[in-house]
Amino acid sequence: QVQLVESGGGLVQAGGSLRLSCAASERTFGNYAMGWFRQAPGKEREFVSAISWTGISIYYADSVKGRFTISRDNAKNTVYLQMNSLKPEDTAVYYCAADRPPIRNYYSDYEYAYWGQGTQVTVSS
Repeated sequence: QVQLVESGGGLVQAGGSLRLSCAASERTFGNYAMGWFRQAPGKEREFVSAISWTGISIYYADSVKGRFTISRDNAKNTVYLQMNSLKPEDTAVYYCAADRPPIRNYYSDYEYAYWGQGTQVTVSS
């Protein structure tokens, strides 16, 4: 059972930056694909970004491409989401997700068995 704990959320003005972290309890963290999803009030959960267990394959939603960067540090069992040029529409609860490969569709939340509790990101205009 993998436990995921997100941190780094908060309130920021539009144009600002935040870095989210997701720490995993699993010692074999390096064997897991990791994803970030978000859910805004009244909306469905949506894909943000994902990274393969090797770190070679990286995926972004079109809405965040060029502004967000995902990375992982397997030595620290942690995945990061650097968020720059934040917009009010980025306001949501951000969730970290994990699962072992094979991942057929990194963009789908159905592919991930393990989830964190979420961290709130609020971007003011």
